[in-house]
Amino acid sequence: MASGGGAAARMDPEAATELVRKGSTLVLLDVPQRTLFGIDTQVFSVGPKFKGMKMVPPGPHFVYYCSSSRSGNEFAPTVSFFLITQPSEVIVRKWDAQEERLIKLSEEEEIRYSEAVRRFEFDDQLGPYNLDSYGDWKQLSSYLSQSAIERLEPIGGEITIALESSWMDKAPQSDMERRLMEQLRESKFTKNAPVQAERRGCYYTSIPASVKHKNVSGVDLTALNLDKSSLLESVLAKNYQGQEDLLLGELQFAFIAFMMGQSLEAFMQWKALVSLLLSCSEAPLHTRTNLFVKFLRTFYYQLKHGFQRTQDSRNEDVSNSLFLDEAWFSRDIFLYRLSKDFFTVVFEAPVVDGDLVSWVGIYERSLCLHKPC
Repeated sequence: MASGGGAAARMDPEAATELVRKGSTLVLLDVPQRTLFGIDTQVFSVGPKFKGMKMVPPGPHFVYYCSSSRSGNEFAPTVSFFLITQPSEVIVRKWDAQEERLIKLSEEEEIRYSEAVRRFEFDDQLGPYNLDSYGDWKQLSSYLSQSAIERLEPIGGEITIALESSWMDKAPQSDMERRLMEQLRESKFTKNAPVQAERRGCYYTSIPASVKHKNVSGVDLTALNLDKSSLLESVLAKNYQGQEDLLLGELQFAFIAFMMGQSLEAFMQWKALVSLLLSCSEAPLHTRTNLFVKFLRTFYYQLKHGFQRTQDSRNEDVSNSLFLDEAWFSRDIFLYRLSKDFFTVVFEAPVVDGDLVSWVGIYERSLCLHKPC
C-alpha cells in the first residue's frame, strides 16, 4: 500500500497505540492488489498485505475505490460511499470478486473480526490514516452531519457513475463533464457492470435553473432571474427547513462525490448550488450575509483542493484522480461569468459586512493564481 508518511509515522509506540484504541478501524478483506483505494483526500494503490485502515479519526469520511486490470493500467468506474465513524469503532467490508465491490458481512462475522482487531491481530496489515492531511479533509467536510448524509445518500449508500446512465444522454457543457462521460464509455469494465435497474442515484435537492411566476410581469420576472435571492429563500424554506448548514452540507457532499467519487450527477448538483448562490445580489448583502460568509469559505477550500498538485496526484498509481485546471475559469465556463458578477455586487455595494468582503477578496485572489485577473 503506497502511503505518503504522516503524523502517525513520527509518533512514539505508546502514543500510536493510544490512537489505535481511540481511532476507528476500517477492515477491508480480500481487496485485490493494484486496486485504487481512497479515504478522504488520501489515495493508495493496494499492496499484497493490505487489510484496511487504522487510526481513522471519528467523524464523517468518504471511501472510494476502483478495481484494476491485471496489468494495473485500466480501471473500473469508481465506487464510493460516505460513512460516519465513532470512537474505537470497527467497520468491516469484504471484497465481492464477482461484483467487484465491497460488501457488508453478517453481524456475527463483523463481531468476530472486530474482536480480532481489538486484539491487534490485523495491526501490521492496516495502514495508518495520514493525520497530516486530516486538516484539509475537515475543511472539505465541516458541514457533513449524519442527517445531511442520510438525507442525500442513495439506497444502499453506493455512489458510482456506472449507475448514472440517465446523465449520459445530456449534452456535456464543460471539459470536466466530457472527461467523466469518456471515462465511463471507454472503461473496459463497463460492459461487465451488474445491471441494477431498481437502483437510483442520490436524493439531491431540485434546484430550478430560473424563476417562473404566472402572475409576475416580464420586467419583474427578469429582475427575479438576475438576482436569485428570492429563489434561494424559497429553496431554503421548502427543502432545508430554513437550515443554512443543510444546504452547505449538500454542497460539500456533492463536491466530494464529484471530485473523489467521479460522479457526474454530483458535479451537476454542485454546479447548480454554486450557480444559485453566486447569482444572488440582495441575500449576501442584507438577508443572508452569514450564509454567504460560510459559503465562500467552503467554496474557497473546495477550489483549493481541486487545484492542488501534490506529489501523490502526479503518481501513476493515482492517475485517475480528478483535479481542476485553468479551463474552469475560461470565459465560456459558468464559474468565470458568475464569479465576475458576484465580485461586482460585493465590491460596488456602499455598505458591506467585513467578513464577507474579506472572504470575497480571498476567493478573488485564489482565482487570480490560476487565471489572469
